[in-house]
Amino acid sequence: MRPINLQEPETPKKGILAFSKSPVWMLAFRPFFLMGAMLALVSVGYWLLILTGYTAWQLTIPATLWHAHEMLFGFAGVVAVGFLLTAAQTWTGVPSISGTPLIWLTFIWLAARFCFFILVPDFANLNLYLVMMLQLIWWLGAIATLANMLFKAKNKNNYPLLAVLVVLCALNTFYLALILNHDLQYALATVDTAVLIMTLLIGIVAGRVIPFFTAKGLQLAKQVSTPKIDIALLYSSILAIALFFISKLFLNDINPALGFTLVAVLHLIRSYFWWNKGVLNVPLLWSLHISYFTLSVGLFLVALSLSSELIPFQDALHLITIGTIGMMILAMMTRVSHGHTGRPLVIPHFMAVAFALVMVAGIIRSLFPLFIESYLAWQLSAVLWLVAFLLFLIHCIPILTRPRIDGRRG
Repeated sequence: MRPINLQEPETPKKGILAFSKSPVWMLAFRPFFLMGAMLALVSVGYWLLILTGYTAWQLTIPATLWHAHEMLFGFAGVVAVGFLLTAAQTWTGVPSISGTPLIWLTFIWLAARFCFFILVPDFANLNLYLVMMLQLIWWLGAIATLANMLFKAKNKNNYPLLAVLVVLCALNTFYLALILNHDLQYALATVDTAVLIMTLLIGIVAGRVIPFFTAKGLQLAKQVSTPKIDIALLYSSILAIALFFISKLFLNDINPALGFTLVAVLHLIRSYFWWNKGVLNVPLLWSLHISYFTLSVGLFLVALSLSSELIPFQDALHLITIGTIGMMILAMMTRVSHGHTGRPLVIPHFMAVAFALVMVAGIIRSLFPLFIESYLAWQLSAVLWLVAFLLFLIHCIPILTRPRIDGRRG
């Protein structure tokens, strides 16, 4: 590993240099976690206003497709990139993006969010072209940064993570192009595929961090290792997702239900091996374990929705988007925010409540429409989500905007 200079540089007293040297620009997790959590709050809050009829949707893109884009490519995308660009510094020993380049990358991501709402009467789709361009630039900037770190260190073990980001970038661009071409059904299939790609990313990252965090948090002699299951899970996930994408866009006769059932079983087996009853006493651990377990349940429901009419596909998928992606993001952001700023891995009780609220929100959104009015279930789920991410921001804004407490850079 190459050594990293951990000394805090002298900070200029004023001007743009002082701004670029402020703590929030020291590593990607700081601004990206902040922006992601704020988007989770603002976009779902706006979505709730639309659902309840308090505001009207006036953009050319359908509201449901905007919501899908912002929650997956906006929120989940920026948090995933923030985590990977931060973790890669530890994995490779190569300094990650910081300072002025990180400011520019953050600005591009923010600009894409606002460009959705640019309305030009003589050019109705200008907003979507701008979003497509900015999102592509942002993805390419993040991919180039991660690739530079991994290639410099010849860190081949993490090349699959780079490939996942490339696929997400391609799907994001393809999604917006399909909307511009008014192929809305294919656009929906594309974003659904991107959700499943995100589960592939979660499977890889979870395999790295959950056993490690569990062993460290419970002071175990060694962490659990499941290399054969990890390999089987990687290839079976790729196959199932590829079959899903092909079935939705090209060959309707293909049914990937069996593939997702296999992936769900492998996730379930791995979560069983990782489990230790001691995690129930540590919110930063049980939140990760439960969100990962929910992935196997969600994939079972996805397989069920593809082979029967017992549950709609979108309801099944939302157990994954909220109960797995949402809850794991909240838990990982909290854990990384503490760990990478030198703070103890102890959180206030209200953050444990926030983790639980996201899980309940996922259950309500995915299963309650089977028993109550769908719109009511969506609204209840959105309210719980908003409370959870508001609690995160209350707790983590002071952490993410202040220097490490041990004086190191990060």
